[in-house]
Amino acid sequence: MSGPYPPLGEDERRALLHLARSAMVARLENLPPPDWPRDRPRLVRPQAAFVTLKTGAVLRGCIGSLDPHASLADNVVRCAAAAATEDPRFPPLESADAVNLRIEISVLGPLARIHTPLEEVVPGRHGLVVSSGSRRGLLLPQVAEEHGWDARTFLGEACRKAGLPPDAWERGATVQAFEAEVFGEEDLLV
Repeated sequence: MSGPYPPLGEDERRALLHLARSAMVARLENLPPPDWPRDRPRLVRPQAAFVTLKTGAVLRGCIGSLDPHASLADNVVRCAAAAATEDPRFPPLESADAVNLRIEISVLGPLARIHTPLEEVVPGRHGLVVSSGSRRGLLLPQVAEEHGWDARTFLGEACRKAGLPPDAWERGATVQAFEAEVFGEEDLLV
């Protein structure tokens, strides 16, 4: 299921984390989003991404895009700002909150439809998108790992995230999986 995207180098990961933090701070201080050098081919390439904000181990915001049509850097900038102020599960962050937040970026590979989910889904390796009608739920690969879920539980939780019964994946809901390159500030000590 690995995709057409080459892995990011450490310098590219650092650049994306720096952009994410700069975008978050800019949004919190009502400044324009940061600009970034367009001479890095890997960051200019279109790719989907999610940005997760945490205080310690506690989730404080997570916004992303499955749309790989914008550049990876632009997606990270937009998602970082939105995770700080637009995640409907949390009140918008205040400028002072930024100091205690840790940023994690998930750079998504392509989606692939899964026909036999229990056989094909590997928790911790795959993220999931479950959809039925207008409902859609997405869980990043690290969520299953953080909670110690097996494939059945992971599928059920992705269904719940979509507002569907936990067994919807067994009753006709579409299941797609993806892999992600996941890294954070703590990993690189930026």
